[in-house]
Amino acid sequence: MKNIFKNLFKKKDKVDNSSQPISTTPSNDPKKKSNFIDKIKSKFQSLAGKSAAKGEDVIGVELHPNEIRLSQVSSSKDNQWIVDKFYLHKLVLPENTSVLDNPDLVSNELQLALQKSKIKVKNAAFAIPVTSAIIRVVTSPLMTDEELVKAIDTDSLWENLVQLTENLEEYSIFYQIIERHPKENTMDILFVASKLSDINKYTEIIKKADLNPVIVDVKCFAIKAAVDQINQISGTIEDTNLTAILEFGLDENYVMILHENNPIITDIFIRSQDRKTLTESGNQEEIDSFIRRYVNQVKQAINDFETRYEKRIRNLRVVSDLENVETYLAAFRKNLVNTGFNLLDPFDGLQVPEQIRENLNTKNKSNLSTIIGLAFRKLDVFGYYKFVTAAKNINLLPNRKNIIAEKKMKIFSNFAFKGTVGIVSAIYLILFGFAFWNIQTYNSKLVNYDQTLSKHAILNKKVKETSKEMNMMNKSLNLSKSIKSNKVVSYRYLAQIANSVPNRVQFETVEYDGNNSITIEGTAFSDQDILKLIDNLSSKSLIAQASLAKMTLPKSTGNNVRKGFKISVKTKK
Repeated sequence: MKNIFKNLFKKKDKVDNSSQPISTTPSNDPKKKSNFIDKIKSKFQSLAGKSAAKGEDVIGVELHPNEIRLSQVSSSKDNQWIVDKFYLHKLVLPENTSVLDNPDLVSNELQLALQKSKIKVKNAAFAIPVTSAIIRVVTSPLMTDEELVKAIDTDSLWENLVQLTENLEEYSIFYQIIERHPKENTMDILFVASKLSDINKYTEIIKKADLNPVIVDVKCFAIKAAVDQINQISGTIEDTNLTAILEFGLDENYVMILHENNPIITDIFIRSQDRKTLTESGNQEEIDSFIRRYVNQVKQAINDFETRYEKRIRNLRVVSDLENVETYLAAFRKNLVNTGFNLLDPFDGLQVPEQIRENLNTKNKSNLSTIIGLAFRKLDVFGYYKFVTAAKNINLLPNRKNIIAEKKMKIFSNFAFKGTVGIVSAIYLILFGFAFWNIQTYNSKLVNYDQTLSKHAILNKKVKETSKEMNMMNKSLNLSKSIKSNKVVSYRYLAQIANSVPNRVQFETVEYDGNNSITIEGTAFSDQDILKLIDNLSSKSLIAQASLAKMTLPKSTGNNVRKGFKISVKTKK
């Protein structure tokens, strides 16, 4: 096995989790004016990144030589993680061949596994073996983000910092700024790379199974994601800036220590004969010899770290695909007394449905850590995770920029649609509220409707009575207008005539010729009322004679019957 992990590290005092450049310009530099805009942009990226990550469902896909593993997890409102889907599909490859040697076979089996698992999500995250990746932390001169991008575009940065055996064009490269050291004018960059040919083969297998590959992780970082999530769920009290993982098995063997986001990976070498010892040998002497060699390499990796960083490694999280792994771990503990070797259970703290739990009836679940870690991955469209930790943001997918651009466009389109729906809904809500308010107002006004109706009837009756009186007054005014003379004697004639009117007699017209003749027309209830009027007039001092000139037939007015009359009055000169 090639030892491809070279560690270029130096002691760190603190970690700068921000990817924003640290300015080295004087305090009066105009560039500082953009700090506020940068902060707003960073805040938007953080909030939008969280929202977008929640909205993009991703399934984990692990193409193991003996098995296809699928997993999908989600979190409930109370932040409880649930295993929604989990499926293991046996994979039988021709002897002495790998997954990449049989792309069509693996793709067909993956498609069959998806059908059986009833997983509908199309976005897939998968991991490449650690042996297929180059992982380094390199130190470079301090640069702004723009300067760093320019240096990478010209290929000058990686050619100077990373000595690769092949051309850069043959690799898919991921990088992330871990920390800047302005005093030293340097910065540390996480560099992860893998052969494009290998990644393209994996993605072709995924695509042929009708999946959309969106994340290409490295197995060790996927395991680390599972460890982090378990610690968070269980509330494990340990140094969150220090995680130590040991992968022990037939295919890959390494120690990975993540200290303040810096991955320190040490390859553990085992011979081909050792693989036989792990699976077939019953020779205790061979087993003991293998254990001593293995533990010595683990011990050396731990000692190197502890000497350099002055940090104590007390526990190693172990991941292994060996069925008898506990037997070897017991021997490891005896040879390395002060260090714990704990088999990792990636399902610790997760809610696992009963039908899935039945398929997990095995003591060693650590070999499923990669698939669970992949299921925890989220598609980082807005760069949220680069503000948290680089180890959670690894993506070696060659066309990731195009995918991110498509996802951003989809998110913005959804945002615009939801915004439009929200505005329309708000308008309808306002109109509904206004209508409801009107209804309540009108209802409150109708509370005293019966009382108001009764008052209206009383007032209407008064209006009618007042109107009747008004008509009487208007007729009297009209009578007064018919008197042509404006002499005092005319007023006296009229006064004596008015005083002669009985109760049941009503005048309609009074005409005075201006000389000595007055004609009165009106109505009365009976003949006696008319005669009484004539007698009253005759008794007045200014009236010489009053006589009935004409009488008309009775008229019916409502319930009353009246007789019309015309009286001629002669005045005294």
